[in-house]
Amino acid sequence: MTATTTTLRVGTRGSALALAQSGQVADWLSSTVGVPAELVRVRTEGDVDRGPLATIGGTGVFVTGVRARLLSGEVDVVVHSLKDLPTAAADGIALAAVPRREDPADVLCARDGLTLAELPDGARVGTGSPRRAAQLRAARPDLDVRAVRGNVDTRLGMVADGTLDAVVLAAAGLARIGREDAVTERFTEDVMLPAPGQGALAVECRLADRHTGPYASALARLDDPVSRAEVRAERSLLGALEAGCSAPVGARAHSDGVRLTLTGLVIAPDGRRQVRGEISGRAADAALLGRRLAQRLFDDGAAALLGDLPLRAAAAAGGG
Repeated sequence: MTATTTTLRVGTRGSALALAQSGQVADWLSSTVGVPAELVRVRTEGDVDRGPLATIGGTGVFVTGVRARLLSGEVDVVVHSLKDLPTAAADGIALAAVPRREDPADVLCARDGLTLAELPDGARVGTGSPRRAAQLRAARPDLDVRAVRGNVDTRLGMVADGTLDAVVLAAAGLARIGREDAVTERFTEDVMLPAPGQGALAVECRLADRHTGPYASALARLDDPVSRAEVRAERSLLGALEAGCSAPVGARAHSDGVRLTLTGLVIAPDGRRQVRGEISGRAADAALLGRRLAQRLFDDGAAALLGDLPLRAAAAAGGG
């Protein structure tokens, strides 16, 4: 690829985690194309409005502002946590690369090195995710699950200062900022199924630059086909369920590049009812597998669990 003479501008949110993961992508692209890279920080609605995600539009509120900078030409590419992307396609924007996925698991970060089973009755556990909260309640109905917002350090600080006994976070995020030492338990998928796309990054560019732009070749090399197939299946399931990215829906696909197995979960917010299913097939049919599993979950009663969620209607319109 012929190197350009301009600076590669990478749009990103300004949190420590966003800067860390965007910086990794920027450094790789910079070394590949032979030009310096600059991180352009964008303050999004989700960073300004501290209300519950379910009431301010789901995690898609972290994406819109960054995408606007891309469409306006102020940045060349943008980097998101893939689980934050609405399932609806964005006009004029292409998912140019899904880098190799990090560990998608959820983890417990508790005081005194405690595991979930060791937390005392009534322990205060914080999470901003209805999916995590519902699965915590299913595993430990006695817990006092509290809604929290804030970056990773803020949430870990709530444990350190005694406000909470534990928080649940993503393993990948902690790894990217070097805080794996805070983990006291890594949840298995039978206890807590991850969010669709968790652990993966999304690198977007303008649709017009997808194949012919100055960074198209480097972005194609950054893309990991196995990770892309896995998240395609998971997001296809989420989209077919018409559930928002903040809804109590879990999904995890495992692929060897040829075959793919997808597990999906819809769970009531109180954790008392859940519908779970699994499907396998060709990795090339990842999106189809997601839609088929969604239909199976509907057949098994998932619609009743999703029908009470106010974000479902917004998600159907592409709101998260």
